[in-house]
Amino acid sequence: MRISTLLAPMTLLLAACSTSPSGNTAAPAQLRLATYNTSLYSDDEGGLIRELQGDSVHARKIAAVLQQTRPDLVLLNEFDFDDAHRAADLFQQRYLEVAQPGGGEPLKYPYRYLAPVNTGVPSGLDLDNNGTVGGSGRERGNDAWGYGLHPGQYGMLVLSRYPIDEAAVRSFQLLKWSTLPGALRPTDPSTGKSFWPDAVWSQLRLSSKSHWDVPVRTPLGTVHVLASHPTPPVFDGKEKRNAARNHDELRLWKEYLDGGDKPWLCDDKGNCGGLAADARFVIVGDLNNDPADGDGRHDAILELLEHPRVLRYPTPTSIGAEQTSSAYAEKGVVRRGAPQHATGDFGPRSGTMRLDYVLPSTGLDYIGSGVFWPANDSPEAKIADGSDHHLVWVDVR
Repeated sequence: MRISTLLAPMTLLLAACSTSPSGNTAAPAQLRLATYNTSLYSDDEGGLIRELQGDSVHARKIAAVLQQTRPDLVLLNEFDFDDAHRAADLFQQRYLEVAQPGGGEPLKYPYRYLAPVNTGVPSGLDLDNNGTVGGSGRERGNDAWGYGLHPGQYGMLVLSRYPIDEAAVRSFQLLKWSTLPGALRPTDPSTGKSFWPDAVWSQLRLSSKSHWDVPVRTPLGTVHVLASHPTPPVFDGKEKRNAARNHDELRLWKEYLDGGDKPWLCDDKGNCGGLAADARFVIVGDLNNDPADGDGRHDAILELLEHPRVLRYPTPTSIGAEQTSSAYAEKGVVRRGAPQHATGDFGPRSGTMRLDYVLPSTGLDYIGSGVFWPANDSPEAKIADGSDHHLVWVDVR
């Protein structure tokens, strides 16, 4: 056996551990990975910037939750994107870096990633089949590449304590839905024909916002943050086009992890193929699909949860989810899934559901997890209502 072969495992071991001044070996490095749908969006272009320039109680609550949980890497869903990154600057400087009531010490993220998304971007096509293109209000949103009232609405923001390899980031904002093998092309049940003609179907983008692979250089090595926010599987018609799109947006991550030759899986720079077989990753986001409840096609999220490259670990829980789910059950809204697993409260019609996920890869060891959804009568509950979703975190090493 060559000496270099023997030295390689030793080098990895030394890199994973450090020695304290007293000579004792310190605990291996660990990471807190998180996702949080913040509801920091506005129906008006520039509206979030104006809100953050004032004194936003909403933003203070979101910042307080982040200060309490202090993730090392976090994806914020529903954070409006602007080209100048003004909203991200304001949120960092005026909210995260200022101690908030009910929060904790100021929190600084030296690194972040944000980019354009499909929401609110006009497609120039009649995507809702109402006979017109564009228009105003919801009609305009329905004909955008992803539903939104202005470009950047419901955007995404990755915050990190550790350097992001921006040159290696991959985005799949422009990937065509029809290129996905076995794509679920929606059909009008009244006619049996495709909901969209070929000329429209061939142009449709798969991602309702975007799909990002953001490599972060952490103490555990490079971790690929696989970030997305698939469309809700509702707000459509009998053709269930949003349910089909949600399913296939989730399946894109499965294809990305599966390996093999994938000449169709090309990012926005033209590089094709999936994630390297030895890469460590974490899938994060409001995936808008509960494994047992709601209107989504559950097979898509179950395939992701059970993917051989995804770490098996206990489902994150919270007292608040259990309490809220139980209250709805008394009113006749019953979950098939475990009440304590829910990550959001979506009102008396839908009840609670598990829509937000942090799915680390194998090769990372599970330490602990949770959902920031405190007991309804606790002091922390006063900052937990900034969004209808709750922050989900997982600690790994």
